Parts: sequence; structure tokens; C-alpha cells
Amino acid sequence: MSRLYLKKTPRRLNYVARQMRTFMLTLVLSSFLSFSVVAQDFPEGKVIDLTHSYDEETIYWPTAGDFELANVAAGVTEEGYYYYANRFSAAEHGGTHIDAPRHFFEGANTVDQIPLEQLMGHGVLVDVSEKCSKDPDYQIEIDDLLKWEEEFGTIPVDSIVFLKTGYGKHWPDRVRYMGTDERGSGALQKLHFPGLHPDAARWLVEERKMKAVGLDTPSIDYGQSTLFETHVALFEKNVPALENLAHLDQLPAKGFTVIALPMKIKGGSGGPTRVIAILE
Repeated sequence: MSRLYLKKTPRRLNYVARQMRTFMLTLVLSSFLSFSVVAQDFPEGKVIDLTHSYDEETIYWPTAGDFELANVAAGVTEEGYYYYANRFSAAEHGGTHIDAPRHFFEGANTVDQIPLEQLMGHGVLVDVSEKCSKDPDYQIEIDDLLKWEEEFGTIPVDSIVFLKTGYGKHWPDRVRYMGTDERGSGALQKLHFPGLHPDAARWLVEERKMKAVGLDTPSIDYGQSTLFETHVALFEKNVPALENLAHLDQLPAKGFTVIALPMKIKGGSGGPTRVIAILE
């Protein structure tokens, strides 16, 4: 190796080192700036939990079983550390949960196939509790949605639309919440609670292009439905429904962000879902 090369090697190493430092600094700054943009975009308001806890009082469809929680272990082990674990069993549809489009439309998305982006977005709340208090079989109509728009503006595209019937205040009283506490197929004729009219469901999907819809009753169809036309109207367009929502009375008409994350059951027709709203 020549003396000339040896003399130039430190300079070359210093140059490489400077270039590496510049690269690393640029990388760190880029990551920081990207994080800052994400942090600024994420809403920072009060968080409202719209989810009922699962326990022995959780309301399920009359033909489904109850939620069951069995203790596996609770206490200090022989090794000296505390250990607590349970196992549970539950139907897909009960408590605060999601109906995946496959539930009532062949070939539509199962719960694991619903894009996460479809379960996050700006929310609006349509309050129809006064009408529902007078008629347990009330079906929310297009006129109810138009009256909301007269006061608050057009429902934005890609919104998540919540319907407040006021029935959430009856949870977990099965008789007041769903019309009966009887079980089995014979109880289905005695179900009485409000829902979304099929025409209004089609209007929301076709005219307002909403991401998802939810309400504070056991079903997006009203209790006396036998054909579940609202489910079909939504699900053929791959629009999921959130049912048995809690605490809708704590939400404003607009100005909140919704995040709904269901249990990722492969091939599932639905599943338990943690739903929150962040006030903007």
C-alpha cells in the first residue's frame, strides 16, 4: 500500500463519517416530523366509551345463549407470583357488537374483512328518542335524517351515523330494552324496540355514502321485523352495523370521531366490539 493512500485514508473516513451523520440526522428529523403530523391529526378531546361491559346481565338475542365467564386461576402460585385468568364463551351477536355484512348478504365482508378505515371516522348523532319514547316499534325515517340536516348541515360523506333511540337507558332490563325477557324462538314475536327503516338505510348508503351505522337497540331492524330488510339494504353495500351501543346521550349531534374495533374472528358474521367516541 502506498504512503499516498495511507495519508488520504483518514480524510476519506472523516468524509464518510460526516455523510453518515448527515444521513442519520435527516432520518431522525423526518421520523420526528412524520410523528408530529400524525400526533397533530389525532383528536385530543374527551373519550366516551360507547360499550357495555360483558357479564351475566349482557343482553343477547332470545335464541342465543348468555355470556359465560369461568375462572381458571386466581391466587399466588407455588412459585410465589400472583396469577389470574378466565375463559369465556359467547355468541357473536350480543352486548355491544358489530354485524358484519356477511350476516345477511352472501359474499359480503366477514368481520375480519371489514377495512379498519371503515370503522374509524367522523361521527354524527341523530336523536330520535322523543318519537321512540311514544312508539316502541318506531322506524327511523328519511324525514328524521332530513330534519337533522336542516339544523346541522348535510351528513358528510364517509361519516359513521349513530341513531339515538333512548333505549340505551333501559340496559340491562330485558323487558324494557327489547320487549320481553323470554327465551327461545317463541319470544321473537314479543320483541318491541325501534330501528332504522329500510328506505332510510338505502338513502344513507346511496345518498350519503356513510361508512357504518349504529344505534342503542338490539338490532338495526326494529323488533317486529321478520324479513330484516334494513340489514339487507346495508349489507349488500358492505356497510356494517353497530348494535347495543351505550352512552349515546353523552354525544353531541356532530363534532366527534368514532373508533370501533371488533374481535377479529376469521369468517365471523360479527363479534364483540369496543366502540369509543373522541369529542373534537
